[in-house]
Amino acid sequence: MHRSTDLWSYAEIARHINVQPETVRNYRRHGLLPEPDVIDDGGHPRWYPDTVRAWARRRPGHR
Repeated sequence: MHRSTDLWSYAEIARHINVQPETVRNYRRHGLLPEPDVIDDGGHPRWYPDTVRAWARRRPGHR
């Protein structure tokens, strides 16, 4: 069961893959990030950590 506190923003994703949050925003803009799992009440995209981890393992340039 997921809780809202389990959701990651651009900042958490950026920390996980060791880039700046703006880089993650650019990934989304260019369709390189998975669709958000949730859009929060403020209209911000959020992802479950498992979604991000699976994507991070498959992303281009990841070793």
